[in-house]
Amino acid sequence: MASPTTVDVSPRDDGKPATIYDVAKAAGVSHQTVARYLRGYQGIRPATRERVVAALEELDYRPNLTARSLTTGRSHRIGALTHEIDKHGPSNIAQGAAAAARRAGYVLDIFTLDMGDPGSIRDTLDLLRQHDLAGILALTSTDEMSAAIEAARFTVPVYLGGEPDDTATEHSELTGVGFPALVDHLAELGHSSFLHVAGPATWPAARNRTQAYQEALAARGLHSAGIVAGDWTARSGHDAVAALGPHLDASAIVAANDQMALGAMLALRRQGLDVPRDISVTGVDDIPDAAYFAPPLTTLRIDFAAQGRDIVGALLAQIDGRQPERSVTPHSELVVRESTGRARADTPRP
Repeated sequence: MASPTTVDVSPRDDGKPATIYDVAKAAGVSHQTVARYLRGYQGIRPATRERVVAALEELDYRPNLTARSLTTGRSHRIGALTHEIDKHGPSNIAQGAAAAARRAGYVLDIFTLDMGDPGSIRDTLDLLRQHDLAGILALTSTDEMSAAIEAARFTVPVYLGGEPDDTATEHSELTGVGFPALVDHLAELGHSSFLHVAGPATWPAARNRTQAYQEALAARGLHSAGIVAGDWTARSGHDAVAALGPHLDASAIVAANDQMALGAMLALRRQGLDVPRDISVTGVDDIPDAAYFAPPLTTLRIDFAAQGRDIVGALLAQIDGRQPERSVTPHSELVVRESTGRARADTPRP
């Protein structure tokens, strides 16, 4: 039997595109297994999944959407509603969703909402209804967007792929694993007093990160010196920390995203403080530039592309009349860099 990542690929000699049967032969699996993978089924063994993925890539498999639509009599296009597409999280979720849809034989059409313009929202939703779609994926980042989608009426399956609020019984992986790991790292360095730079309150992701911060500190008996509000931008992180001036009573700053952490570090530098000698700073997301901040940023890496793949799988299950499977994808990982260091007995002020 071939190793998990090795496939026996023999290119077709007739010049025709690879079929699902070619992929199955190359991966050493049944065509039903390939079909299940393409539909987003999560219950495939990891070694089998790796062989299928390798075969799909080596054979450059592309589903024939026209033929499939003619055969099944239904559309193979998905409409994805999003906004704040310039933000790191929403952008990467959309990219992951598009890749997963393509693998499953669907095209993802992205529609961007302007949440500040009610007329534009209505026009976009009306335009969406005019398309022949198999389903709609609502990548809802804010309360306003969720409310707009929930108030709309569609005749095809709709899946709200936004982050739900954490509850007492249902915690996100970031709350249950990510922030505890981050706080443990800082506690092991001797930090006991923390400041949180929060994201905008209308974002469930921001509320969850604030709750995760508070719960992680409480579980370890650590002190929060306060929570200041930002809006995900570096400018807001800078201004929030700069406004505290000499009243900053913390040895570590936990920012809700990397951009606000970047702004916070500039504000500290302008106050004459060194990161991490005088104060440690952490972020969340691990944007591509985080490794090149001065100093490189300790952060929680979030696998947004995996979230995009998961929610496409959930929508496809809804379209097929199946029960969506619970995601088991680990979505966060602590990345330790040079912005965190051992706490000093006293944080010196300029």
